[in-house]
Amino acid sequence: MAHDTRIPGCELCEQDGGILLARTDKLRVIRAVDADHPAFYRVIWNDHVAEWTDLVPADRSHLMQTVAKVETVLREALKPTKINLASLGNMVPHLHWHVIARYDWDARWPAPIWAGKQREVVDAEARLAVPLSQLDQAVAAAVLASAS
Repeated sequence: MAHDTRIPGCELCEQDGGILLARTDKLRVIRAVDADHPAFYRVIWNDHVAEWTDLVPADRSHLMQTVAKVETVLREALKPTKINLASLGNMVPHLHWHVIARYDWDARWPAPIWAGKQREVVDAEARLAVPLSQLDQAVAAAVLASAS
């Protein structure tokens, strides 16, 4: 089960993992810097655990409620074609969820974001319905509202 641990050499134990938007005692939400997929967020468990089932049921629920809050903000603010959710951890075995707004115009659509590009998209960020700064504020507010 979850412990207050940090593992030397683990990328997500040693750094935020992107642009930090919100941090609570249990988790943090960041925005990944990805020019092709600008609305790419991660919900990262603070303690080093590799698998979702390493968490006690209450923490699992808390983590997934946070993922749902991020998804809800992205859907409401951006009206994307699809939201991608993923928790792979093959390269970084530290529990985290990807929450990514996808569009039928994005560089890899309909393939996964790690597939080869299907097309070049110039300034994907400018195509979003709201500026990233506004989106980041809305994501942070949604996450922190339940933490207080």
